[in-house]
Parts: sequence; structure tokens; C-alpha cells
Amino acid sequence: MSLIEVVRTDDVVTIRLNRPEKRNAITTAMYAQLADELAKTDGAAVVVLTGAGGAFTAGNDLADMAANPVRGEDSPPSRFLAALTAVRSVLVAAVDGPALGIGSTVLLHCDLVYATSRSIFGFPFVNLGLVPEAASTLLLPRLTGHQKAAELMLFAERFPATEAQRIGLITAMVQTPEELETLLTERLAALTAKPRAALLATRALLRDESSPTIGSRLELDRSVFLDLLASTIAAQS
Repeated sequence: MSLIEVVRTDDVVTIRLNRPEKRNAITTAMYAQLADELAKTDGAAVVVLTGAGGAFTAGNDLADMAANPVRGEDSPPSRFLAALTAVRSVLVAAVDGPALGIGSTVLLHCDLVYATSRSIFGFPFVNLGLVPEAASTLLLPRLTGHQKAAELMLFAERFPATEAQRIGLITAMVQTPEELETLLTERLAALTAKPRAALLATRALLRDESSPTIGSRLELDRSVFLDLLASTIAAQS
């Protein structure tokens, strides 16, 4: 049995954590495979991250981490985070059950997050004598404001899907895993029906930080717009 299941179509790459007996806790070997699979997603319109067996992920497998300490940029967890931030496809998470530690911080890198009402979130790092990873101390305050981010990270308490939706960590919530699958299917169909170049260019613009002023962003938008328009006209002629 593979602990990381990958399903590829022309449009979508689905990466599923498949260690349900451990609530999909992630080992260093799993991080290495995740990094490798994410590095092979160029060309896909959408990349989906999900988990099997009623769990997204309970976070890191701490016993495995103790046996395989993280050291340097070449470690599997560091490679995974580098590959995650390099993804150019629309990044979607489908969450059912616990999404703790890396299970919550990874969502801050996703463009769309769909979850069931029974999903549980949390940033437990302080309780473990650690600090939050995955640039979450930068990304969470941008999403929630400083004080809410401080509450979530300093108290390190778990919170339900209703709160995750209220603060914007998840895009939409449904009641059951079956409804989650239906919603995901509908949303993926809608995304993959879009012109791919425009879809991916818009995603890139949403994440671009090189043009932080209105003037510089107007110029960047104009440049991308005109490139796409020229490509569209050329394809129609």
C-alpha cells in the first residue's frame, strides 16, 4: 500500500495521504514523496491535496521526526515546502477530519479549501515547544489580522470548521464526506473548463508580491493581459 496516492488526468493531479490508521500523520519518507510528486505537477490546471479515511492529516509523525531530525534545506520536509510554494497550478485542499499542525499551515498556501463540518484545525506548535512552520506566522496574520493569529498560535487550541470558515481559512463547508466529494467534483469541473493560460496567469497574479503598489500592479496586469490577448487572437486566426 502506498502512503501517498497520486491520480493524474490531463487537467488535475490529486495527491492523497493514505495512512488512515495514523490519521495520515506524515513521516519524512512521505514528505520526500510529496515533494517529488508536487515537482511533477507543472502543466496541470489544478492540484488537489486530500487525505484518506476521514482525516486530512494529524500533522507530523513526531516519533519519525525524532528518529530522522530535520536538518537543512535538503531535508524532506524542507523540500516539500519548497515544492509546495513552487506549484503553479491552482492548489485546492479537500479536508475531512483532523487538519492539525502542517495540516493547517499547508492550507495557507492553498487557493481554495473545501471542508466537512467535522473537520478540526489547529496550530499546536507552542504546546510542543516549537514555532509554527511553513511561513504561517506571516500568512495567518495576513488572513485573520494579528490578534486573531496570535490567539490561534499562542494558545494552540483546536478549532472547528465553523471557525475556520469564519476567519477565511476554508472557502466553503459541507456536512458530509459525500457532499465534499460532490462539491469538489463540481468545482474542479468549473475550473478545468476555463481557458488554462488565463486561469494560471490569474492565479499567479493573485500570489505575486513583486508589484505591491497600484501603479506597478497596473503595469504588470497590462503586460499579462496583452500577452494573453495576443495569444488568443493568434489562436483564432
